[in-house]
Amino acid sequence: MANGRRQKKRRARRWLLLIPVCIIVVCVIAFQLLVRAPETPPDLTSISVTDNPETSVTEVPALRKSNFYTFLLCGTDDGNGGTDTIMVASYDTKNQEVNVVSVPRDTLVDVSWDTKKINSTYNYGGTELLKQELSRILGFTPDFTIKVDLQGFVDIVDKVGGVDFYVPTDMSWPDPYIDLKEGQQTLDGEHALMLVRMRHCYATQDLGRIETQQAFLKALVQQTLKISNATKIAEFAQIFKDYVTTDLSAGNLIWFGKEALGLDMDNVHFYTLPGDGSGYYNGISYFILEPEKTLALVNRTVNPFTADIPEDQIHIFTGE
Repeated sequence: MANGRRQKKRRARRWLLLIPVCIIVVCVIAFQLLVRAPETPPDLTSISVTDNPETSVTEVPALRKSNFYTFLLCGTDDGNGGTDTIMVASYDTKNQEVNVVSVPRDTLVDVSWDTKKINSTYNYGGTELLKQELSRILGFTPDFTIKVDLQGFVDIVDKVGGVDFYVPTDMSWPDPYIDLKEGQQTLDGEHALMLVRMRHCYATQDLGRIETQQAFLKALVQQTLKISNATKIAEFAQIFKDYVTTDLSAGNLIWFGKEALGLDMDNVHFYTLPGDGSGYYNGISYFILEPEKTLALVNRTVNPFTADIPEDQIHIFTGE
């Protein structure tokens, strides 16, 4: 009788020992299911290709580069509900290379309303209309959208412990309140927001601000990828969940965060779409893109296809 009781107790202990093992297995499976690369369509469009200008043009499916993802990054902060910051980014996770192309907010686009600036498209149709107009410029539609709430930007900068950055000039403005002095300093979230919002201190206005934004974002990425912040991937994902509107899942964001731990900052590159910032159309000042240079930049940086995007795939409005 006593031996039977002891055997039952041993079997019970073995089952109890299996419980944490089962929990670990379930967690591992759940992690693998949730934390994974997002899916991208293999063929987003068709492009025109020809080996000889004298032969007929053939429409063929545009094959995607493997492990290559594209994003629309935007922030809504121009006081009128439009997108104050517009960027298109690509991340090649196989070669660990990131390219970010800024789109000047005053870029001229062919829309039906009077003020034909690309940042106004958000007012009329949100990120979907913005992506639609960008696709006419780029020759492709970005895979994913990331729209940043200002508080999210502030929280991310604070979460990494601030960012060491050289403020290029004194910055002062009443509304929104901005007060920064030139020089090297550690910017917390609120002061970083002042930095990236200010454009009136530059002779080139928005182009000057874009240059500073790009430099700061590179410094922010470098700070985020430090070993001391590597354990905060889940916390960053939560900030994204609270303050960022995106069609990426939390698991996708964590997956990208894990991939980015192997990123070398020498492989993070920033560009701005080329054009004339002093252009005019119907008496209004615009940034007018240069089609040939724009296409060359897109093909060199963010094009997700194995073949170059041809000239007839883009539709850039120059006012002519």
